[in-house]
Order: sequence, then structure tokens, then C-alpha cells
Amino acid sequence: MTVRVAHLTTAHPRFDVRIFHKECRSLANNGYQVDLYVADGGGDAQCDGVSIIDVGPPSGRLNRMCGKTWKVWNRVRKTDARIIHIHDPELLPVALALKCMGRTIIYDAHEDVPRQILSKPWIKPWIRYAIAYPFERLENFIARRCGLVICATPHIAARYTAQGANSIAVNNYPIPGELSDSVPPIGSPTQTGRTICYIGGIAGIRGAVEMIRALEYADARLILAGPMESEALHASLRTMPGWSKVDYRGVLDRPGIRQVLSESRLGLVLLHPIPNYLDALPVKMFEYMAAGVPVLASDFPLWRQILDSSGTGQCVNPLNARVIGDAINAMLATPANELEQIRAACREAARTTYNWRNEEAKLLAAYATIAAP
Repeated sequence: MTVRVAHLTTAHPRFDVRIFHKECRSLANNGYQVDLYVADGGGDAQCDGVSIIDVGPPSGRLNRMCGKTWKVWNRVRKTDARIIHIHDPELLPVALALKCMGRTIIYDAHEDVPRQILSKPWIKPWIRYAIAYPFERLENFIARRCGLVICATPHIAARYTAQGANSIAVNNYPIPGELSDSVPPIGSPTQTGRTICYIGGIAGIRGAVEMIRALEYADARLILAGPMESEALHASLRTMPGWSKVDYRGVLDRPGIRQVLSESRLGLVLLHPIPNYLDALPVKMFEYMAAGVPVLASDFPLWRQILDSSGTGQCVNPLNARVIGDAINAMLATPANELEQIRAACREAARTTYNWRNEEAKLLAAYATIAAP
């Protein structure tokens, strides 16, 4: 009998890469009946074997956390889905209520949320602790009652395992083949310049200021792609001397990302050394690799081990703009034959290790276990 699965999110877009393109499509392609409940106002739809069910757009953060959570609960409790897979922490109460109705619950921990709360600069320190500590207690309580906690990194999975939850890591690595032919050969028109890129959320703690300052010391043009944290940050970045070397393209779809990668000789991942990032596995680092783009990343022990062992890039102090600029110049000066070796190492690392095919196998094995009669 076909097992029906309901994925729930009120905080992510319907075509979120991890939720829709990786997990939902993988399950649908392997015999599961998959419903994806979203709250974006885009209406119901069918796509790639997944039924998308829209409960309506949120009008703000509070409405998303309360009103839309109620609407999702009201819709999902009437479905016959045996497995409920939630993707947002505000849906944890819904998960607990559905657990009491006899459903099997999967909690997908995309982030280490308590550490994420502690790292938010716009929240006063004492308020961060006042929120993070009780939230972690609640999260752990509900996680222990879930059939499975799927985590985006081994570090997050270890935290839940230590609390007695059944947890596994399903890393957010790229889909094989999606980006592997993005970058043309050395010497082609788009690969003769000194273009570098950063793709992802643009925020202070993600190195936005240091990247722009580094351009004052680097002979390079930077393509920025992704959502700005705030208009205030955007305005501040535009006043910096290095902004004259920036090509800001805003939020891009997957073809747009492929285009950026095709123009780039180097990809930046210069997140600040805050607790939530030190053991993170940023998906863009691995997407750069999959496309054959060498990586310049923050000098965190885990990231250094990944890049050094695979020969796919270098690490640098993410808080020192001059050092970053010097590293950009040095990497752009790499001889063509050596650059081609690094690119080949990037693609090989993505092909053998850092790819969704390996993670899909873990997802399907876990689902087979909890879906068994």
C-alpha cells in the first residue's frame, strides 16, 4: 500500500531546495504519495509528483507563527497521511498534537535554532538567553517524542541524539548533475576575467561588510546574489568604496545561479565565527564545488578539514578584509594548469562525497524503517 506523507512549512517557499527539490521529489520518485503544505498564497498545484497545498499567505511573522500554524493544523489533521514531516520550529506544537492522534512525526532540523537565537545581533543578549533556553527545553521534549529527527548536519544530529531523540544527519548537499556543467573551460570568454561570487543570504554575520571592504585590496569584480538582510544594510554597503566593484543581482532562481557560477572563478563563504556557523555545512560551499568553482572560506576547523582534504580551496580569517583581499588576489593568480586541477578536485569531491544521491539513500532508508507496518 502506498504510504502518504505530509511535509509542512509556513516559513519556506514552496520550491525550497531542501524541502521540495530534494526531499519531496526524492520521496515521490520512490513510491510515496507526497503532500507539501505551504503558506505563500500561490495556490494549490501539482509538480513533479508532489501535491502542493496552500493554506494562504502570512501577513507577518506573528501571523505566520500563530494564524498560519492553526490553518496548517486544521488542514493536516483531516488528511490520512501516516507520516507528518515538519520543517519549522513553530510547527512543533502541531507535531505534538498530531502525535497524540497517532501520526508518525519527523522533525527536520535545518538549523541549530537555540544557537541561532543566541547569535542574533538585533536581539538584546539577556532576551536571547531568555528565549533560547526554554525553547531548547521544549524542542528537546518534543524531539524525543518524534519518530525521527532529520538534521542538516552531523553536529545538530549529535545534539538531539544526546537528548535521547532518534536522529540522523541528512546533509544538504547538491543534486548530482544540477550544477556540474555550469562553469565553462578555462580560456572561454566568461572565464578570462577576474570575477568572483557570493551566493546566499547577505547579512553582517555572513561577512557582507568584509567582502565589500576586501574589494579595496583585491583586483576583482564581485557578483552578489541573494536576499539582503535589510534595506539599511544594503544602503550601508552602497556607501563603501568597494561597492563600485559589485554586481548585485538580487534573489535568483536556479538558472540564474548557474549563470553566476558560469562567470565566476572563485566562490566566497566568509561567515563570521559564531556558534551557529562553526559546525555548519553551508550548501553554497558544496554548490561551488559541484560547479567546479574553487572556494575561499572562513577558517573554521571543520571547513579547513573539508577543503584541505579535498584540495578544493583555501581558508582565511573572515574578519580581516585585507587578508581576504590578498587571498582573493593569490587565488586568482593561480596558473591555468593548477587551476584546472583544483576545478577537477571540486567536481570529484561533489561527485563522490558531497552530493544529494548519498543523502537521498539515508533519507529513504530512514523512511522505510518508520513507514514499516
